[in-house]
Amino acid sequence: MAKKAVATLQTGRQEGRNYTKVIKMVKSPKTGAYVFDEQMVPNEKVQDFFKK
Repeated sequence: MAKKAVATLQTGRQEGRNYTKVIKMVKSPKTGAYVFDEQMVPNEKVQDFFKK
């Protein structure tokens, strides 16, 4: 029987959870086609990203 991963091993990797990958669909002014704007944004700034 295989051992399950211990949850306490993940305590050292908390820095990555402070950021969120956000994707917004934006219309290109040159071609008129839609493009995707993808960024890694701090969790506090997610709402500001979508308001722009």
